[in-house]
Amino acid sequence: MEFVSDISELEECYGKPGEASLVKVAKQLTPAYRKWITASRFCVVSTVGPEGVDGSPRGDDGPVVLELDAQTLALPDWRGNNRMDSLRNIVRDPRIALMFMVPGSDTVIRVNGEAKLTFDDELRGRFSDKGRTPRSVIVIKIAEVYSQCARALMRAELWRGQPADIDLPSVGDMLAELKTGFDGKSYDAEWGDRAKDTMW
Repeated sequence: MEFVSDISELEECYGKPGEASLVKVAKQLTPAYRKWITASRFCVVSTVGPEGVDGSPRGDDGPVVLELDAQTLALPDWRGNNRMDSLRNIVRDPRIALMFMVPGSDTVIRVNGEAKLTFDDELRGRFSDKGRTPRSVIVIKIAEVYSQCARALMRAELWRGQPADIDLPSVGDMLAELKTGFDGKSYDAEWGDRAKDTMW
């Protein structure tokens, strides 16, 4: 098997990008991009660090990010598993990419930029709700924002849903497979209550 190692070979195969794919890139939030991003409750955050790359889903019960200004977004770090892969990466390498999604829409909005992590009380307080406050906030300086091609979501029929009886392994199954003696059934049975009590 041969692999592509030359950019000119790649460009020869794919040809030139369409006009829309170049026009769509903005250096800050436009009214349309702002409206779309503030409607999103979910994004995937991609970072890079010495150990490699990381992709992390982030979700909220309202807008997943807060606009500080047309070139700056703030993403609260709500409770997770404390691995801190993305946060460790940001502290050591500021490069970041976010992919915003809205259920039912095949459009994905992408933000590329640089991020910093803060424990600033005032900024953390802007996310306070129902007695909960994030432990930290990721502040993203936008380098570019644009819409992604919708074909991937359309091909996957992502929002069509799956049959209720689809047979997939649970997280408990996965953990039991990786560690001998791990009680995956109990883990799965207790997950709902555990998640509810530790959501924020």
